Amino acid sequence: MGVSRIHFRSISLPSRLHPINPTKNKLELQNFQSWEFPKTFLITSEFIQSGLVKLAGLYNSLEKVVTQCSPNTQQSQRIDQQHQLEKSMQESILEGSIELLDICNIIRESIQMIKENVEALQSALRRKGLDSSIQSDITTYSCFRKKINKIVAKSLKKLKILENKNGSYLSTNEDQSFIRVLREAIGFTIFVFKCILGFLSPPVANPGGRNLVSKLMLTKSVVSGEDDSVLSEVGSVNFALKTLQGRIRSNCVKTLDVQMLQRSLKNLDVCIEELEGGLGRLFRQLLRSRVKLLNILTDH
Repeated sequence: MGVSRIHFRSISLPSRLHPINPTKNKLELQNFQSWEFPKTFLITSEFIQSGLVKLAGLYNSLEKVVTQCSPNTQQSQRIDQQHQLEKSMQESILEGSIELLDICNIIRESIQMIKENVEALQSALRRKGLDSSIQSDITTYSCFRKKINKIVAKSLKKLKILENKNGSYLSTNEDQSFIRVLREAIGFTIFVFKCILGFLSPPVANPGGRNLVSKLMLTKSVVSGEDDSVLSEVGSVNFALKTLQGRIRSNCVKTLDVQMLQRSLKNLDVCIEELEGGLGRLFRQLLRSRVKLLNILTDH
């Protein structure tokens, strides 16, 4: 399976949890912590799918908690007494939720564009095969990839800003257990989004230094060596395209080169379909959670 190497800071669990069903919350958060990885690790499409499933479980748990925190419940009154949130804190939480929705939507739109361009290139390969005119279709796809790389870099910058804000709060507000759980959920969501973005725009070897996406993704150097030959579904398509382009320039295109690209495109298409479904479900969960949080935080 294709992979990309990146490094993330570790995520610690809160020492105190929301008083409503603390065992359930703790289990969901520990489920994420058990999703262990070394300091430098390999991102696969299966890894991302696993993260989306774990996020779904976490948000399902949080939705139940927030529902029980409606203004008409006694528990809500206790939370109101225990956690007198300043207006700036409330706004920060709501701002974080809308930023996650925005980035999730950007990722979904990017995946949809990738799907459309993959299908267009597949169609061109079926029609043109070994004909040199396929070069124009390859060039079109390559230009599109540059557009995706820019979108990814911009999204990673937004996530970095949100991550810093979120991390700053977690390090200075140990006593706000309810809000801390929400912050942990934001942190985990940021992590999964970074994984997906890194997967969609895998780092490319650059003799003059790393590209912008690599710099935004990493806190330590990219691991190089024999594993550089192992590619993600996206990376495999990029590699097959470069190979075919080189063959075309040398006037020695072989059927095997076209078949390799077709196979890579098919694998990417399947992967994109799975990501599309998982992100659609996550977007709806994020939207429901924001609405419920908006109700409870503005009513307290």
